[in-house]
Amino acid sequence: HVHPKTKNKTMNKRQFFKTGILGAAALALSKKMSALEYYPNPSDKKWAVLYSTWCGSSRDAGVWISEGMDGIANVFDVRENPDLSAYDHLIIGGSIRMGKVSEEMQQYIERNKAQLKDKIRGLFAVCGNRMQPPGEEVTSMLISNHLARICGVENLPSKVFLGRITYGLMEEQSRDALKGMGMPEYDNLKRSECMDFGKEVLAASQK
Repeated sequence: HVHPKTKNKTMNKRQFFKTGILGAAALALSKKMSALEYYPNPSDKKWAVLYSTWCGSSRDAGVWISEGMDGIANVFDVRENPDLSAYDHLIIGGSIRMGKVSEEMQQYIERNKAQLKDKIRGLFAVCGNRMQPPGEEVTSMLISNHLARICGVENLPSKVFLGRITYGLMEEQSRDALKGMGMPEYDNLKRSECMDFGKEVLAASQK
């Protein structure tokens, strides 16, 4: 015969462990599901696009670059702090402010440079550039003299895309500064250019 108090303690202990196991499983599942993955068409060579963005332009650029590669590249926001060790080939890029990619991107590359360096196959940047087509000087400033140096690479396929302004997605200080300059909302990011760059990088890697 089991005393009622002992029985209750045993049941409570079982319930505690059961709840703990279920909670751990739910947490693991939530972490897995929280990652922003866009990987519709896996290949034998594992590709990933890593981007940083403020208002979403570089996110779209990354997805469209993957589309240009027939969707074989997984696309990651640097804020996820993704583990890219399982990938063979990487394309890295991001939105530009004050001539630089985000602090999160700079720090991520610095932390993981040894792992990333030999896998990088292409670099890109997204910027407003006063709505003017980016020439060699802008590409050199943002890619060769900035992003490529951070990554420790050179002579890779690279591209600067024009971005967009969406005031509703901007923090107040930046929004007010641009409005004060008379800058309208605009969208100059072109899917076709991003897809073409994806094709260029993929073709260059196969030579």
